[in-house]
Amino acid sequence: MQQVKSVAFHTLGCKLNYSETSTLSRMLENEGFEKKEFDGIADVYVINTCSVTDNADKECRQIVRRIQRKSPESLVVVTGCYAQLKPKEIAGIPGVDLVLGAAEKFNLAAHLKELAKGDAAKICSCDIEEVGGFHSSFSITDRTRTFLKVQDGCDYNCSFCTIPMARGRSRSDSIENVLNNAQQLAQNGVKEIVLTGVNLGDFKETGFANDDKKNRRDFFDLIRELDNTSGIERFRISSIEPNLLSNEIVALVAESKKFMPHFHIPLQSGSNKILGSMRRRYKREIYESRVKLIKTLMPHCAIGADVIVGFPGEGDDEFKETFNFLHSLDISYLHVFTYSERDNTNALEIKPIVPMNIRHQRNKTLRNLSYMKMQYFTKLFAGQTRKVLFEGHSKNGMMEGYTDNYIRVAAPYREEWANNIVDWKL
Repeated sequence: MQQVKSVAFHTLGCKLNYSETSTLSRMLENEGFEKKEFDGIADVYVINTCSVTDNADKECRQIVRRIQRKSPESLVVVTGCYAQLKPKEIAGIPGVDLVLGAAEKFNLAAHLKELAKGDAAKICSCDIEEVGGFHSSFSITDRTRTFLKVQDGCDYNCSFCTIPMARGRSRSDSIENVLNNAQQLAQNGVKEIVLTGVNLGDFKETGFANDDKKNRRDFFDLIRELDNTSGIERFRISSIEPNLLSNEIVALVAESKKFMPHFHIPLQSGSNKILGSMRRRYKREIYESRVKLIKTLMPHCAIGADVIVGFPGEGDDEFKETFNFLHSLDISYLHVFTYSERDNTNALEIKPIVPMNIRHQRNKTLRNLSYMKMQYFTKLFAGQTRKVLFEGHSKNGMMEGYTDNYIRVAAPYREEWANNIVDWKL
């Protein structure tokens, strides 16, 4: 493997994947690899895949074909959630040399030393039940904002989701290690950390003997410790389930100078019937109570929601219920997902199936609602001065940043504002 000098990465999917790709990249650079852009020529291409989108297979094949055309002698490695779920399918894609499952992802450097072009695709995977241990990771791009993984896996069993099969049981970092990572990032000039995980609110500190698990510190303990650290000016909570968003977490964010007034809380449906079919662990009334508490303590807080449209059994009445519920909620924006069938999930047994054209119509309807909600939320702060963290890169002479409460701001590029927090009149 002496001849391998350069590596390029491509990430599909979530912020968690981006944090892990960034960590894999730094690991290989420490092993002597030179990092290249993915659209250039490299000796090794690594694709970190996602299983949430219904076209993971198609997307992966297209990327591998592109690599084969421009650099047929290069090694192609596929890892991530899709690689754990369907390793044989990926190994069958012409051009793929190595498939790494969840347990082997962070052993990438060792595997590359034993890999040669022309051999049959090698699969290094295992049953997801055997996946244990926690690998901390974080992304550093322009230093402004980083995604720091503090939790992985999920013990929930939502009927539409493959993530527990792709990432394994819930496990977390130690609070001490998270604090050390935060200090390291602060020394690298990072101003904002976004805490990420598969089920972030289920954070339970590792490093305890089995008989002492009841005393493990939880997510509230983690954010309380981070709130008292120096160096990092801003923290955000990427996404937290409504049943895990406790009153004390909301109160801490409301009183904090470091945790930004911004929550992203998955809803998935505004119909209790559909929530039950989805095997979600709450009803809409709990969600509504969380939003009301947040807005009582922080009227200026941004709240985002995830919603799935077209889930089996979602008739016109259930969708109308969801639309009306979202319309009535004092939230700022939506991330709308069209339901797609996933292999080996319980949702496949639920009937009736919603036709694809109706799923797309409903998606468009909720995206329009999201646009209107964000417009309304933004206008509430017109004329106010809020603190904006500007990102360090220029786009056509412009720079972008976010207010504390997640309103995106664009301004003509000024070098002295890059990676700095500026008082900005909206």
